[in-house]
Amino acid sequence: MESETKSEIIDGTNRVLCKHGYAGLTMQKIADESSMTTAAIHYHFDTKEELLNVFLDNLIERFTEQLASEATDPRERLRAFFNAVFTSSNPDANGFPVAIMELKTQAPFQGLFRERFLGLDDMMREVVADIVADGIDDGHFEETDPDEVARLVTTTINGAHVRKVALGEPLDETHHVLENTLELHLGWPSGSEVVA
Repeated sequence: MESETKSEIIDGTNRVLCKHGYAGLTMQKIADESSMTTAAIHYHFDTKEELLNVFLDNLIERFTEQLASEATDPRERLRAFFNAVFTSSNPDANGFPVAIMELKTQAPFQGLFRERFLGLDDMMREVVADIVADGIDDGHFEETDPDEVARLVTTTINGAHVRKVALGEPLDETHHVLENTLELHLGWPSGSEVVA
């Protein structure tokens, strides 16, 4: 029951962030978006910052799970990575890009948020750099600096989500451009089937 209650509070927080932004996030609005009372929310979370820290844990955990791939071929792993970052399993409901953007705007002022986003960025870069290094070692990708490719990929992904939230630009447009760019750098024909 306790985890269901916290999950409901987290879901309500997501909806409020998406509708009203960080500045409009209050315990009352979270209560209005869930079946919880403000007293019940305060029972689980003493402060808004504590609630947002758990909310951020939840978002990062869900995102990390999306990045997991059982594929061993670096080309398939890279394809799975892009599918995770550019495709939402439920685009109408989860509000992931909006919620993340709202919290990222607070990172310059909230050291804890900044640390969490730096950690997420480091993790994403490491995943991409490992995939690229493995692809070079296996002879699937051309020789290049895996860390530079990882920086390009994560910076492009961050920009794509900003453009999606701020300008309504579809993520698939940036996904296509990024794959074309990597084809030039890695010799990776992303649309082709992997043959073992």
